[in-house]
Amino acid sequence: MSKLNRREFLKLLGITTAAGSLPIFYGCSNTRASGISKDFYKVPMRGNARIIHITDVHGQLNPVYFREPNVNLGMGDAFGRPPHMVGPKFLKEMKFKPGTPESYAYTYMDFEKGAKQYGRMGGFAHIKTLVDSLRKDAGDINKTLTLDGGDLWQGSGTSLWTRGVDMVEASNILGVDVMVGHWEFTYNENEVLSNVALFRGDFIGQNVRVKDESMMGGDYERLVEQFDGSGLYDEDTGHAFQPYVIKNVGEARIAVIGQAFPRTGNANPKEFFPDWSFGLREDDMIELIEQIQEDENPDAIVLLSHNGMDVDIKMAERVPGLNAVFGGHTHDGIPQPIKVKNVAGNTCWVTNAGSNGKYIGVMDFDIQDGKVKEMHYQMLPVFEDALPADKEMQAYIDQMRNKKYDKNIIESRAKDRFYNENRLGKTFKEILDEKLAIADRLLYRRGNFMGTWDQVLCNALREEFKADVAMSAGVRWGTTTLKGDWITMEDVMTQCSMTYGETYVSEMTGHDLLNILEQVADNLFDPDPYLQSGGDMVRVGGLDYTIDPSQKLYERITDARLDNGHLIEADKKYTVAGWAAVNNTPDGRLMWDVVRDYIIRNKAKDNILKLNKINHPKLVGVSSNPGIADYPGEIG
Repeated sequence: MSKLNRREFLKLLGITTAAGSLPIFYGCSNTRASGISKDFYKVPMRGNARIIHITDVHGQLNPVYFREPNVNLGMGDAFGRPPHMVGPKFLKEMKFKPGTPESYAYTYMDFEKGAKQYGRMGGFAHIKTLVDSLRKDAGDINKTLTLDGGDLWQGSGTSLWTRGVDMVEASNILGVDVMVGHWEFTYNENEVLSNVALFRGDFIGQNVRVKDESMMGGDYERLVEQFDGSGLYDEDTGHAFQPYVIKNVGEARIAVIGQAFPRTGNANPKEFFPDWSFGLREDDMIELIEQIQEDENPDAIVLLSHNGMDVDIKMAERVPGLNAVFGGHTHDGIPQPIKVKNVAGNTCWVTNAGSNGKYIGVMDFDIQDGKVKEMHYQMLPVFEDALPADKEMQAYIDQMRNKKYDKNIIESRAKDRFYNENRLGKTFKEILDEKLAIADRLLYRRGNFMGTWDQVLCNALREEFKADVAMSAGVRWGTTTLKGDWITMEDVMTQCSMTYGETYVSEMTGHDLLNILEQVADNLFDPDPYLQSGGDMVRVGGLDYTIDPSQKLYERITDARLDNGHLIEADKKYTVAGWAAVNNTPDGRLMWDVVRDYIIRNKAKDNILKLNKINHPKLVGVSSNPGIADYPGEIG
């Protein structure tokens, strides 16, 4: 869409974003949320400046179920350090008890029982109610700063069909002051710049630069000017966005530095951002902090990051001058900060506020005489049944979901080839509410290895292309469906929704297939966080294998066999199906259509979709690792 049409989209909804018109709420709204105290969400101010943090919402405007991992292995220095502890060990470390609301919120344990007792989590209407109450607890909204850590605009059918505009407007209603990006960059550059112009806060990133060749001739500058890009582009430094902002929070001046996902250029198609480059840029950050200290003399400096938690911990150790890191990308719900001593001998608090709107992080600063005297941190799980929906936000969500799907919707890089006439004229809600089948078990994704939702995706790919093997990226977004619940089209879209969702089939040798598995495993398990990508292991359907995460590259994967038991041979060729290709545009149908059709074709007469096998890999060398518990596969 053009910028004008995107603004018209908002006007057509008749939505206003006036804040402060609704009463603040404390306490439970629904008796089903038993065990949650009426004071659960009361957070008295413990200082004079409050930062509120949310991250990795992935387009989820409505409350969701999202099961936390039972496998989150840490290698090297990360062994046994949060977030690489799961289940009982994690609860003990965080001083929570089993069977509590916190146990349901932060772990996989008794998830379905907890889901029935405490309900869904997140939802922007409920988040808005909580954020407003946190602002009231601070004494004044001007004493608070609300940060979003990115991966906000992607992950749902509505975010795809509106090109992220639905999430931009929701964040405006919420009152987000500053944000960074990752999946935001998987819309076209002009769409990103348009969304940044629509966003009422500051979109920042010290590590996003305009390529030298793009600065020549003024073409990029004219593109930025088209979207009223004040602060978006600095020709002298090459920054595509503001590297940092200074915010007055109460009487304190706080510098917020932005760090986009450093490996965006490797993990996502460059065709979406041809003019931008990414990277860790640690040295640049050190210099920037020195400049901020000299020129701005702030009372505190914080990093709003999409590095992933292990990378944030290493960076906090190596970069002096940071008081706190508000992190994202790895979806780790960590209720207590990791306190890191940096090279200058000072302490930096590293946090990560989970995903899908499940949690809100709150950090209070007591700033006296230009210095941080004390800091206090708390994470609040967002229980749908314990918080009433904010009426303004809910009205916006309802009206947006009643928008009709039309020919201006862009679903892929190959719009004309994959345009789906069956969705024409239906509202977003009608499309997403379609019931496909009943789940025969808990369908989840998050975890270092195969999830049950991933098996559905892989089965769909294999059936579509009659392939020997299917591969699906180990992304950490995608909500959970309870056993016995209807699988809806909305569930499918939360697993698949992206701007490059085309499917493909290719032929490759066993040698090449195993090398791919090895390389992805190294991205996950390399002991150096700076060499990791922050995702989970690629999901593989139709293939079983053994993995020892503690080994080196090309030594982790052994005994790879097809479902029929045949050992993978290095020189033999196999058909491999997949989706979300980074380097080219495949010819196959869009993934969500492939998955939808598979589910409908394969449900039984009682409407139940049955999974006959889950391709859990055999794990070796991890039995003593606190990052694994209740693994459904074999442990050697």
